[in-house]
Amino acid sequence: MTTILLTIHILIAIALVGSVLLQRSEGGGLGIGGSQGGFMTARGTANLMSRATAILAACFFATSIGLAIIAGAGTSSGSIVDEVISSTPTEPVVPAGPTVPTGQ
Repeated sequence: MTTILLTIHILIAIALVGSVLLQRSEGGGLGIGGSQGGFMTARGTANLMSRATAILAACFFATSIGLAIIAGAGTSSGSIVDEVISSTPTEPVVPAGPTVPTGQ
C-alpha cells in the first residue's frame, strides 16, 4: 500500500511542477488587464491551468497526509521512559567482595 501511494505521490509532484512551470505570467497581478476571453484564449488557458494546479496541489496534500498516517501507524505510542524502566534490572546488583588470595 505504501509503495502504491508513494508512486502516486511522486507522479502528482511531477505533474504539479509541470503545471506550475507551464502557467503564463500575467505581469499585472490578480488578473488586471486581461482581455475578453473564450474557452481557450490566453485567459481561458490561465483559468484551466490555475484550476489544474489547485487540484494537483490538493491531491499532493492528501497523499502527503496519507503517507504520514501510514508511516505513523507502525509505531507504538509509548514513552521512552517506559522503555528505560523496563530494560533496567529489577534486583540490585551486589558488588563482589574483595578477593583474598589463597596460598599464603
